[in-house]
Amino acid sequence: MVLKYILKRILMVIPVLLGVTIIIFFITRGLASDPAPVVLGEHATAEAMAAWRADYGLDDPIWMQYVNFLVSAIQGDLGTSYYTHTPVASELAARFPATAELALCAIIVASICGIALGVLAAVKKNKLADNASMVLALIGVSMPVFWSGILLILLFSATLHILPSSGRVTPLLQPTGGTGFFIFDTIAKGDFEALGDVLVHLVLPTVTLSLYSMAIITRMTRSSMLETLNADYIRTARAKGLAKRSVNVKHALRNAMLPVSTVIGLQLGSLLGGALLTETVFAWPGIGKFAVDCVLKSDFPVVQGVVLLVAVIFVFMNLLVDIIYAWLDPRIKYGAKEEG
Repeated sequence: MVLKYILKRILMVIPVLLGVTIIIFFITRGLASDPAPVVLGEHATAEAMAAWRADYGLDDPIWMQYVNFLVSAIQGDLGTSYYTHTPVASELAARFPATAELALCAIIVASICGIALGVLAAVKKNKLADNASMVLALIGVSMPVFWSGILLILLFSATLHILPSSGRVTPLLQPTGGTGFFIFDTIAKGDFEALGDVLVHLVLPTVTLSLYSMAIITRMTRSSMLETLNADYIRTARAKGLAKRSVNVKHALRNAMLPVSTVIGLQLGSLLGGALLTETVFAWPGIGKFAVDCVLKSDFPVVQGVVLLVAVIFVFMNLLVDIIYAWLDPRIKYGAKEEG
C-alpha cells in the first residue's frame, strides 16, 4: 500500500509541472519586452529584427510557441540562448555544480547549527540559552540575504581582510575538467592548496545562505523537541532512572527529528533551486546569478530554462520528502491503506 501512495504522489507531479510550464511561458512572454531591440541593438533595422524574430519563432501564434516549448522541454531541449547561441541545457549544466556545491554546504551548516540550537532551546526552555537561540532565529528569518551578505563582506573582507568577497576560487588555482564540484575535484586530484582556496571562498556565501534555513530548522527543532519531551514515554524513561542526556538524545531527539527532516528536505530544495541574491552579492557563478543576468537582457529561453529547472528541483524534493516521510512514519502507510 505504500507503493500505491508513492505512485499517487508521482502522478500528482505531472499536472503540477504542466501548470508550472504554462505560468513560466506566459508570464515571460506577457511581462517581458520585445527581445529583438535588446539583442540586436536599438540601431538594428526593422527588417533585421523581423528576420531575427522569425528565426526564433517569435512570430508564431502564442499557443504554437507554447506547444513548441513544451514538446522541446519534454525532450530535454530548453532552447538556445539569444546571446551565447548555445543550448540552454548546456549553460545550466555548466553552472549547476556551483549552485549545488554552495547549497549542500549551506544546508549542512544550517542543519548542524539549527538542530543544536533547537535542542538547546528546548532543553533549557525559558532560560537564557532558549531566549538567545530564539533571538538568533528571529534575526536569521528577518534579515534579508543581500543585507547579511554585504555586512559579512564589509566585516571579513573589507575590514579584516581575512576572507575573499567573491568568486569560487582564485583563477590560477581553478581545477579544470572533472565534475564541476570543486571540493570533490581538488580532493580527487590531491591538490590541497586549491582545496583550501575553494573552502575559503565558500565561507561567506555559505554562512549567508544558511542563515535563513538555520533559523527555520532551529524553530522547528525546538517546537518538535518540546512536544516530544512532554510525551508519556519520555516521562516513563525518566521515571526508570535513565540519564538525562540519554533521554534527550536517544529517545526525544530521535523521535523529534521526523518533522525536522521534512523541513531540511524542503529547505534543500529551495537552496538547490538557485540562491539568486546570495549568488549575485558574492558573484558566485551559479544558476541564480546567471538567471538575474539573463532577466536584465530579456533572454527568454534561459529565463524559462532556469525557472523550469528550479520548479522541477523543488517539486521532486517535495516528492522525495513525502516518500521518506511515508517510509519513516507508519501512520502515513496506514492512511494510504485506508484510502485504498
